[in-house]
Amino acid sequence: MLDDKQAHTARRSQTLAPSSEKQRNPVRSRAAILDAAEKLFAAKGFDATSLSEVGTAAGVSRATPAYFFGSKSELYQAVLDRSFAEVREAVRAGRARALASNQGTEAILAGAVSDYFDFLAARPNFVRLIERQALNGGDLLDGVSHLSAGQEALTAISVELGLDDSPSGEAAQLLLSIIALCWFHLIHAHTVAPAVGVALENGEDFERRRSHIVGLLLNGLAGLDRPVTSTLNPSTSHD
Repeated sequence: MLDDKQAHTARRSQTLAPSSEKQRNPVRSRAAILDAAEKLFAAKGFDATSLSEVGTAAGVSRATPAYFFGSKSELYQAVLDRSFAEVREAVRAGRARALASNQGTEAILAGAVSDYFDFLAARPNFVRLIERQALNGGDLLDGVSHLSAGQEALTAISVELGLDDSPSGEAAQLLLSIIALCWFHLIHAHTVAPAVGVALENGEDFERRRSHIVGLLLNGLAGLDRPVTSTLNPSTSHD
C-alpha cells in the first residue's frame, strides 16, 4: 500500500509540476510556448500542429498553451503579432538612426536595405510563416498587425527618402522591391538560386548577395529622378 501511495504521489507531482512552474514563471513559460509554436507552425503549418505538441516542445504541460492563449488560432495570431512587433521595432530603430545620422538618401537607403536583409536572415521562421500564409491566401492573417507594420515601414521610407507616399506611389513601389529582393533568396536558397547559378552556402555568399541588392536599389533610386522611357518597340501598322 505504501508503494502505491508513493507512486500515486509521484505521478501527482509530475502532473502538477508544469502548473507550478507556470505560476512561478508565467513570462518565461509564455515566451517558451511562443518560441515552440513559431517553430512548429513554420515547419509544419497551422493545421498539422496541435496545442499538445506545442506544450511538449515548450517543456510545459500539454494543457498550458491553452491556459495562456485559449485556442490554437489565438496562439497562432499571438505568434504572428510578436513577429510583426519585431518588424515595427526594427523599422523604428532604423528610422531613429537615419534621422540622427544626417546622411544623404543613398546612405540611408543602403543602411535600411542592409538592416532588413539581416533582420530576415536572422528570422527564418518568420519568413516561412508568411510564405505559408501566402500559399493559404492569407486566411489566417489578422488585418491589423501586419498592416500596421507595413504602414510604419512605408512612412519611414517615404520620410527618409522624400518619396511620394500615395497608394502605389514611388515609396510603396520601392518598399515592395526591397522586401522582394531581400526575401526571395531565403525561400529559394536550395531551389531557384542554385538553378540560376547563385550559391548561398556561407557568409561570403550572403555578403555578395547583399552587396548586389544594395547596389541594384541605389541605382534604381537614382533612376527615379529621370523620366522612364520605354525600350520596347512600339507597335507599328503596315499598309
